[in-house]
Amino acid sequence: MAKYFNTVAVCRPNQHYMVDISDKLEQIGRMIDAGWYFTINRARQYGKTTTLKALAKFLEKNYVVVSLDFQRMSASDFKDEASFVMAFAREISAVTGRRDDVPKKIQERLEEFADGQVRNTVLSVLFGCLNQWCRESEKKIVLIIDEADSASNNQVFLDLLALLRVNYIDRDEIPTFHSVILAGVYDVKNLKRKFTADGEHKENSPWNIAADFTVDMSFSLSAVAGMLSEYEQDYHTGMDIEQMAELIYEYTAGYPFLVSRLCKLLDECVAAGEAYPDRSRAWTRDGFQEAVHILLKEKNTLFESMINKLSDYPELSEMLYMLLFGGKTIPYTPLNSSIQTAEMFGFIKQAGDNVAVTNRIFETILYDHFLSKELLNNKMYDAGLKDKGSFIRNGHLDMRYILEKFIIHFNDLYGDRDGTFYEDDGRRYFLLYLRPIINGKGNYYIEAETRNRERTDVIIDYGGEQIIVELKVWHGNAYHARGEKQLLDYLEYYHLDAGYMLSFNFNKNKKAGIKEVTIGDKLLIEAVV
Repeated sequence: MAKYFNTVAVCRPNQHYMVDISDKLEQIGRMIDAGWYFTINRARQYGKTTTLKALAKFLEKNYVVVSLDFQRMSASDFKDEASFVMAFAREISAVTGRRDDVPKKIQERLEEFADGQVRNTVLSVLFGCLNQWCRESEKKIVLIIDEADSASNNQVFLDLLALLRVNYIDRDEIPTFHSVILAGVYDVKNLKRKFTADGEHKENSPWNIAADFTVDMSFSLSAVAGMLSEYEQDYHTGMDIEQMAELIYEYTAGYPFLVSRLCKLLDECVAAGEAYPDRSRAWTRDGFQEAVHILLKEKNTLFESMINKLSDYPELSEMLYMLLFGGKTIPYTPLNSSIQTAEMFGFIKQAGDNVAVTNRIFETILYDHFLSKELLNNKMYDAGLKDKGSFIRNGHLDMRYILEKFIIHFNDLYGDRDGTFYEDDGRRYFLLYLRPIINGKGNYYIEAETRNRERTDVIIDYGGEQIIVELKVWHGNAYHARGEKQLLDYLEYYHLDAGYMLSFNFNKNKKAGIKEVTIGDKLLIEAVV
């Protein structure tokens, strides 16, 4: 059976095109060799389960690996300690029952716990059995619990963490698990424990023994190229592997699901369409832009989860809105609760000393989400919707005409507002005007390095062409000249002959309109509103 790109559940090397994660397994393996207890906390669909499955195979030569998944346990399994002990023993017994190196009496004892035949069904007694197994086992035992945060609000799970902690501290005297890995989205290192007896909320850290997990689980550019090379060996598309890998990485920053999803769309959707009838035509820059367009219109579980988190955590939504639209630089402060939440769910990353949205795809999803809340009652969006049919000339997007019409609508609708209002919101209105015009055939993204209160670069992909529009607030001729130089550099980078500037000028004596400036072999079309 031919391999394919997979975005559902676990990826398997014999079935799916995958990046090589052997270096990551070796890094995690060294942590296990050192006997560390740690958590692997990453956002949804970040390859945690695939990594853990591969890790279990990687370790099996030197360790006994007990790999569990708490999603196999129901809510009733966590209702009290006895129920949890039975369920926990059942899951361990299912693993040990498949091995021939587990002492018979240990296996029988675990089955007794699982069947509820043990009179004193408490965690400490179960751990007595597990410690006995660790003492008798020829190989050291590693415990892996996937989706550990499925039970993170349950007292019995907190008690499990506390017992693991006590055993870790006393392991020089009492044999116990050599290494323990807890995986999930939520960090279980600092859980809040609720004591109903006195009605107080107190902090408890039953997992403060955990070592820092610093392994980068995103896909590197070279890893993406390696996966594409394997695909190319099978299909001989003639793709420029380096170019395609760079495009995928530029848009995803190596986020595992997004990498695989774009590849899957290119292979199965774009290549089957009318515009790109075969794989050779699909695996090109234009075909890639079509895959991005399809992805951004999807209703997949990752995007749904992201938007749901914005509703669940209003402070997260507010911070991201300010980051995207307010031109606000947010310092990376790891102890800030909003930043912790945003990073935990995969929305942001540390970029130098500041916060940045994790990747270009997420940024566009967030822009579209925030803008969608304004569409129904926004006159600028209505204007773009009304004008949209007039901007296509011979299949090309007429950006100069778009800017001309935008200036007219902006002055008509907001000409009596003050400058502060414009600085914060003018560029948002341009995106609201632009969205219905390119919707269905084009995409846009914001160049993160230039997004601030003074300057924003919008990159538009439409009909296989790229258009760069620099949005800026007027701060005098010298600043304007620097903006021209920066735009020229971008045009050179993208191999474009023409670029656009839209300046929001709040001087009373400003001269609104459009002019053309030729600098060297580049044409700049500059609009002032």
